[in-house]
Amino acid sequence: MPADFNWAIGGEAGDGIDSTGKIFAQALSRSGRHVFTSKDFASRIRGGYTAYKVRTSVDRVQSVVDRLDVLIALTPRTIEENRPELHEGSVIIYDGERTTMADIEIPEGMIGLDVPLKRLAEEAGGAIMRNVVALGAACEVTDFPIENLDSALEKRFGNKGKKLVENNKEAARAGQSYVDEEFDHEFDYELETTDNDYVLLNGDQAIGMGAIAAGCRFYSGYPITPATDVMEYLTGRIERYGGHVVQAEDELSAINMALGAARGGARSMTATSGPGIDLMTETFGLVATSETPLVICNVMRSGPSTGMPTKQEQGDLNGMLYGGHGEIPRFVVAPTTIDECFWKTVEAFNLAEKYQTPVYLTADLSLAVTEQTFEPERFDMDDVEIDRGFVVDDDSIEAHQTEKEQFKPHEVTEDGISPRAFPGTDGGAHMSTGLEHDELGRRTEDQEMRVEQVDKRSRKVDTAREREDWEPREFGEENADTLVITWGSNEGALVEALELLEEDGIDVRVVSVPYVFPRPDLTEDVRAAENVIVVECNATGQFADLIEHDVLERVERINKYTGVRFKADELAREITETLEA
Repeated sequence: MPADFNWAIGGEAGDGIDSTGKIFAQALSRSGRHVFTSKDFASRIRGGYTAYKVRTSVDRVQSVVDRLDVLIALTPRTIEENRPELHEGSVIIYDGERTTMADIEIPEGMIGLDVPLKRLAEEAGGAIMRNVVALGAACEVTDFPIENLDSALEKRFGNKGKKLVENNKEAARAGQSYVDEEFDHEFDYELETTDNDYVLLNGDQAIGMGAIAAGCRFYSGYPITPATDVMEYLTGRIERYGGHVVQAEDELSAINMALGAARGGARSMTATSGPGIDLMTETFGLVATSETPLVICNVMRSGPSTGMPTKQEQGDLNGMLYGGHGEIPRFVVAPTTIDECFWKTVEAFNLAEKYQTPVYLTADLSLAVTEQTFEPERFDMDDVEIDRGFVVDDDSIEAHQTEKEQFKPHEVTEDGISPRAFPGTDGGAHMSTGLEHDELGRRTEDQEMRVEQVDKRSRKVDTAREREDWEPREFGEENADTLVITWGSNEGALVEALELLEEDGIDVRVVSVPYVFPRPDLTEDVRAAENVIVVECNATGQFADLIEHDVLERVERINKYTGVRFKADELAREITETLEA
């Protein structure tokens, strides 16, 4: 029996693939098993291949792998798409009564279970439950207690009435009973359950949860794949804490609304993807020049233009680092795991207010849509610290006023950070403009003041470099000759690849960088290694370019831009081949 178990359901968009996968993932999580999911979905409402994969184990899992143990195939294409991952002993559950599935051929060495999914679902109350019948069949194949599935069905359909919940339970048991009674076969899978308690969430949800924990009280956004789940998570939740969610008419309106709320003193955020970032760029400059703290979440996807909205890529790096006219101070924070999406969101809000600078909180599609299990203690709210920065009140504002008691919101300071007064602060009335301005915020074209203000805004980044901890995360053998550097969602696959490489006698040190700008100085690390490889999901090696720029050394590159995330075994092969080249 394999150490972990891999299950998938595939069909067309509109077949309920996503909801079915989530139900099974929730059932596994509630049974005390670790879960890591992966989605492959088309950019359309109906039609086009779509799949949901679940990897599960009693031990923690952080990546997808090239293996499928049980596949629920709703279309012939599902088998074709997943054929490379199927192996001898893999089980394929399908409905042979469907015209399109009647003549399929099960690959040699695999087990085909022809289960009348639609007919059994209709007998239980409706054909729409055919996927739940398939889940019941999978429970029998894996000896997974169907009672664990019951709790997930109750969570999914509980708000739609008791009868619907009971119908779904009946449908699941119909699938379970059919496999038990019709197939005399000893399957190789047994899903062990534990008493462990886990939280199951994806990166977008973790960002939303982090925003609330950080004190965000205003969110404005426009729906866009794959960032929409941030807004969906916040809606109905942030209001409990006195906050508001506004769905704007477009991305430009969204960032302008968030800017207005931030000027009013609220911790504010907007979230979008690459095309939305393009539209927000002009206001991004206004945010920086007016020294307004704002968090802008960019959940990257394949580009350019509309690109492939539902596919993975890390191609926006240069745009976030350099986008916008003029020279704009900014921070770019890039969580590397789903749970880190929570903590880096909290940190992004603190950075924004401490340095009165826009912060790009950068995730990608793989982080956004992947669901993973965590111990609840990983999100201990007692560990959340909120720092609102250099805020003056009625008692301290006098030191930052002119002789005429005019407040200086853009005061030139040694560290570049000016005082900030919330609306209503006595003596804190001021103006702000996107035009170059003096310390009072009044527009100016004075050459000396222009230089002072540009230098002052830039100094904030230098100050942050000195005051904040920009250290990367490290894994593997500390003194290994081979150094692999990465950023974003590739970390989990790399950490698991280390085990595979170690089995082959290859020692590797992995450095995962959650801060793109400012970022850690890796000069000594690179020069101490014999082989340096940078792993990322884009075509040109944008992060590798940054490393080479910083350390003045050439590095090897492993780039993937197929629209699909890295897998652990794939990365182990790629690293081995790179070292042998």
